Amino acid sequence: MMIFIVIIAVMASVGLIFGLVLAFANKKLAVEMNPLIHVVEDILPKGQCGACGFAGCQAYAEAVVLDKDVAPNLCIPGKKAVADQVAKLTGKAADDLEPRYAFVKCWQAPAGNSKYVYDGVDNCWAAALLQGGPKECAYGCIGLGSCVSACVFDALHIGEDGLPKVNRKNCTGCGKCAEACPKSVISMIPVNAHVAVHCNSKKKGAEVRKVCKIGCIACGACVKSCPYDAITMVDNLAVVNSAICVEKCDDPVCMEKCPTKVLQSYMLDPNALLKKAINQ
Repeated sequence: MMIFIVIIAVMASVGLIFGLVLAFANKKLAVEMNPLIHVVEDILPKGQCGACGFAGCQAYAEAVVLDKDVAPNLCIPGKKAVADQVAKLTGKAADDLEPRYAFVKCWQAPAGNSKYVYDGVDNCWAAALLQGGPKECAYGCIGLGSCVSACVFDALHIGEDGLPKVNRKNCTGCGKCAEACPKSVISMIPVNAHVAVHCNSKKKGAEVRKVCKIGCIACGACVKSCPYDAITMVDNLAVVNSAICVEKCDDPVCMEKCPTKVLQSYMLDPNALLKKAINQ
């Protein structure tokens, strides 16, 4: 019995000694955190989205306070209001941020024109590993909602047609949904963009026609009709330079010239635009 008591006493003594050593070391080696870091962190929206390029809001708060080269306007979800506050607290200049929204480029519902019935894990990346996904269009939305899962601001949901829908009121433009899409169907465009291309296919016109009646057929009509050279054809797909389009054009003629009507005003309701395009 005495042996057990001695063992317990020795272990308790060793534990006490180690505890005192650790407490002493913690006090001596502790690094005091600049209180401004907590103030800046409290201003950030706490989405932990990583759009700023840092691993969460605290990491960005530490960087912007301690590193003179880190800009105060990197919090995309916080937009100009947060950038101005961070700039004021850190004594830095904040350039104006261009507000942006997530834009879903695909109009072809995942249920249509399928190569096979997918019955695997509800994850777009997993589905894409099997013959590039179930859709005949290799560039189309798979529709399993990986983008929805990635959105921490509840700005995306899967609609009745199987395509992701963007709630522009909740969208902060962080870009996490775009990163989560294996097909790069989602892009980030300025909130005041006049024209957006509702297609993601890089195929030639004849190939697009086989799998989708409302895709870009690379005819170049939009490029020729734009008086400001705001549209170019890249890999058989029309690409709009939003900066030129917004600044120069108030009445985009390109939308009228597009035979498949994939060029539409971004500011209008996407469901109404889709019905209009299908009924052409």
